[in-house]
Amino acid sequence: METVALGSKAGKWIMVSSILASSMAFIDGTALNVVLPALQKSLNASGTDLFWILNAYLLMLAALILIGGSLGDQLGRKKVFMAGIFIFICGSAACGFAPGVTMLIIFRMLQGIGGALMIPGSLSLISSSINAKERGKAIGTWSAFTTVVTMGGPVLGGAFADAGLWRYIFFINIPIGLAALLILGAQVKESKDDSPEHRLDYPGAIAIALGLGLLTFGFLRVPAVGLHDIQAYGSIVAGLLLLILFIVIEKRSKFPMMPLALFKNLTFTGANLLTFFLYAGLGAGMLFMGLNMVQIQGYSQLQSGLTFLPFTVLMISIARYAGALADKHGPRLFLICGPAITGVGLLYLSFIKQTNGAADYWTTFFPGILIFGFGMSVTVAPLTAAVMGSVSDHFSGTASGVNNAMSRISGVFANAIFGALAVLFFAGALQGEIKAVSLNAQQKQAVTQQVVNLGNAHAPANIAEKDKARIEKAFHTSFINAYSKIMRISAGLGFLGAAMAVGFIRNSGVKK
Repeated sequence: METVALGSKAGKWIMVSSILASSMAFIDGTALNVVLPALQKSLNASGTDLFWILNAYLLMLAALILIGGSLGDQLGRKKVFMAGIFIFICGSAACGFAPGVTMLIIFRMLQGIGGALMIPGSLSLISSSINAKERGKAIGTWSAFTTVVTMGGPVLGGAFADAGLWRYIFFINIPIGLAALLILGAQVKESKDDSPEHRLDYPGAIAIALGLGLLTFGFLRVPAVGLHDIQAYGSIVAGLLLLILFIVIEKRSKFPMMPLALFKNLTFTGANLLTFFLYAGLGAGMLFMGLNMVQIQGYSQLQSGLTFLPFTVLMISIARYAGALADKHGPRLFLICGPAITGVGLLYLSFIKQTNGAADYWTTFFPGILIFGFGMSVTVAPLTAAVMGSVSDHFSGTASGVNNAMSRISGVFANAIFGALAVLFFAGALQGEIKAVSLNAQQKQAVTQQVVNLGNAHAPANIAEKDKARIEKAFHTSFINAYSKIMRISAGLGFLGAAMAVGFIRNSGVKK
């Protein structure tokens, strides 16, 4: 298929449309975390409701994202990309007008369907349309811009939340999406697999959708009902069996949606394992660091959002050049050093105890954010370039879908498993902290029941006034203890990601 230069008119329009569309999905996710308190108050939502508002989108995205990549390759990348954008902006508008929690959850699922068609489409369009020599630089540019808006999401969300305008987090997607659709329709040519057969693998599509959906659902239920509940273990086991069935189907299918031959390329396999471990660690680390800042350290929601600006600056400064250097020298060194540096940053952040709030930011959180921000800045573009460059052009949508599915499933892992671990760590630390406080059995039970609220735990009403301050301090100390352990596990996942690069990724596995 004919490709274009990055600096050409066609190349620029491809980049602009891809960045605009991807930005919608990424900014939506990060900004929504910040507006949750305002949303909860407005809709009278429970803690469980908030959990599902966050994860309804993720569930649909994880279940359908491979199908989105495969459809783009076979039916036309531009066509499927535009369909995904249209569904996403319709879902966003519906979320903005949602009258209650149930409808908001349903409309978030509609956003997830749009995202599954849209997210792999952006990278697939870049990889198949930009010439090979500039592909790493193009992906670096895409990574830098989308990460900037992703990290800008919390700042925007904090501003909207403070102004009582949480619904605008959804409405802001509409003009961005319409602009992307207009550019794609007028300026970008269609791109698809030129092979004579364009059949969708329906059995494989059904198996992967149900398998990923059930696996995701099972993990999301673990913190609420426990691993021994049939909703959790039943869904996880059924999901794993369906994924095994999917592999069997793909092995026998004449037109597989995920050709297993892709995994014979060690670079492709290693890059996806690296993605899973690194993004699980990063997701958990950033989630609990944000909770720590707001609930324990006393940062406002806007201040918490602003603390990640150094990350944004590093991404703007470094990601594009890292992609270009990976084009010249190969991605392996970047994919060993980047995740390892990210792990060092997360490990540094695990040692932060109680601080004096935002006034201490520069000597506490800032150095750690700087370290892991630099690590991620030299990782994202070479990682994406390694994934996309390890497969032939007509599998670019499939490769993008697999890699995005890995990062989304790792997000489920971070939210569900680390959430459950944090409660266990918090409860264990709290038992030691409250030994010195004179409490009867009923009072101890009331205090222990607060652990599910983590950093938002408060002394129960049946505690004497003289003991309330000690209980509040015990909650804070116990949360910091849990935070430290979670951050160390997150750092370990970063180091594990670097180990995947050492073991699997070779510069010769990426086409030049």
